[in-house]
Amino acid sequence: MSMSITMTLADWGALFLHFISLSLLAVGGAITTAPDIHRYLVDETHWLSDTQFTSAIALAQGAPGPNVMFVALMGWDVGLNAGGGLAAGWPAVALALWGAMVTMMGIMIPSCTLTFVATQWAHKNRDMLAVKAFKAGMAPLVIALLIATGWLLTGTHEHPARDWPLWALTAITTLIVWKTKTHLLVLLGLGALLGALGWV
Repeated sequence: MSMSITMTLADWGALFLHFISLSLLAVGGAITTAPDIHRYLVDETHWLSDTQFTSAIALAQGAPGPNVMFVALMGWDVGLNAGGGLAAGWPAVALALWGAMVTMMGIMIPSCTLTFVATQWAHKNRDMLAVKAFKAGMAPLVIALLIATGWLLTGTHEHPARDWPLWALTAITTLIVWKTKTHLLVLLGLGALLGALGWV
């Protein structure tokens, strides 16, 4: 469900710069930046609704391909909102494509460049104590960012008290992933089925 927002050229520039800055913080993948994306797009600028935010992540995670596609979906939704929704026709679709391009270029250019340069250097210096320490230190940081993202996705609902089944499903899914070797697509399918049946 689209919203109606107004965006200036400066707003598009701010969106691009925000995703550039997030790109450099995307340790463990773009999904770890979801809490700050939510803060910026939903809470601060009001360019997306909670529903659009969580739907973009759910669609990108459920679809084949890289999980960074949630960024393109959020850019698409921002552009669509700025264009007045799909009912506004091709101008809204053009703005949606523009939004997807702005966010994807912002998130991809710095991190890809930095990753290429850093991995070349780290590979050549892989026996250095500093490189080994950096790799060991990044693991808990990535885990903490993923936990924060999971917490955010579970908690961003219009009626948290009424949505207790989602909290229970999150806890059960976490335990299953932690304690078993159940394939994630099975869990995604079961979650989709429970949603389709209206149980969560």
